[in-house]
Amino acid sequence: MRRPDYDRRVAITGLGIISPVGTSVETAWANIVNGVSGLERITRWDPEVTDCHAAGEVNDFDPKEWMNFKAVRRTDKNVVFGVAAAKQAVADSGLEIGEENAEEIGVYFGSGVGGPGLMQDAIATLDSKGTKGVSPFFIANMLPDTASGQIAIELGAKGPNMAIVTACSTGTHNIGEAAEAIRRGDFIAGIAGATETPLYEVGYVGFSNMRGMGTPRDGRPLGDISRPFDLTRNGFVLGEGAGALLVEDLEHAKARGAHIYAEVVGYGNAADAWDLIQPVEKGDGVRRAMEWAIQRHEVPRDEIDMINPHGTSTPLGDLREAEAIKAVFPDRYGEVGISGTKSMTGHLMGAAGAIEGVFTALSVHHQVIPATQNYLEPDPEIDLDVVAGDSREQVIRYAMSDNIGLGGHNGAIIFKRYAGD
Repeated sequence: MRRPDYDRRVAITGLGIISPVGTSVETAWANIVNGVSGLERITRWDPEVTDCHAAGEVNDFDPKEWMNFKAVRRTDKNVVFGVAAAKQAVADSGLEIGEENAEEIGVYFGSGVGGPGLMQDAIATLDSKGTKGVSPFFIANMLPDTASGQIAIELGAKGPNMAIVTACSTGTHNIGEAAEAIRRGDFIAGIAGATETPLYEVGYVGFSNMRGMGTPRDGRPLGDISRPFDLTRNGFVLGEGAGALLVEDLEHAKARGAHIYAEVVGYGNAADAWDLIQPVEKGDGVRRAMEWAIQRHEVPRDEIDMINPHGTSTPLGDLREAEAIKAVFPDRYGEVGISGTKSMTGHLMGAAGAIEGVFTALSVHHQVIPATQNYLEPDPEIDLDVVAGDSREQVIRYAMSDNIGLGGHNGAIIFKRYAGD
């Protein structure tokens, strides 16, 4: 058993993604940098049931490429998305998992909801066919921890395995907690991230009735619905997918000659303790999560050059988050580049922080801040440096990604550029 050592450094050596903007890291990153949106008219049901007719669907995906046919039939799509992203990340890292190191490989992989589509189908089957029609595999395959368990099975990872569930902060918390587990010596490498498939009709209608979803401006395409920090923002649009990062003890990564995208150098979480839906005044919860991420590992505040924010496009949510950013960076909030990638992917709920973690790591690696799309009318109350138009090439020493979850769950994670020792 490895002994705790809180001075261990944590590297990111592999990335994987299934998203509305691409089902490979190369495609998704190219689309994000070039401002290509994955938000289009819903195809899976009649979108006229709500005012929001768009979604970030993943349609160019063959589940049988990632899991065997029987397993695919039994489980929810969120599990297949998670397995696919995890397998991509492990392959990208070049890490081989075998009996000699299986107990040193962990999985921290969550889902905000699990398999609601499977639940919806099971209820319909019960109504139409009675009790005998409900699959005996239904329960085991719909839970929020099913993806983490299936990833371990598929890859043979026998180390610590967790599925942290914190609504829209799920991805960030799983990445951060996996990094902390490496730092204290729980395992050598971990597959971290989250998956979500919220595009089922009853859930979509529920979010619409909550008045959380938006509509485009007059004369603008459906993709315009997601416009983080814009003065006319009026709600989010749902997306689906999964993101995975292979986080690894830096010395172990270097010893095996691994490619290193970035280091994970800060992580914080905090609760609003305020309301299940509305953000606390002045974004105090996410402010404290960002502060803790900076202070916990003594990250130099004046060297954080970019933030990939939660930025869902809700009127109050974006304002509170902006207030939090300004409180954390009182002297230079106008100098930190803001990259609202939800403008292209939509809001992936529990998987949001996971794919945004992938994009933030790539931003640090490539020294590029992807532009926020649909940012046409600046909000005078949100005077941040929202990168718009073309993506910006610049020096990025450190970058932060933060998320805010229903229930008042907040998380922030900081990546550092790795240029060798």
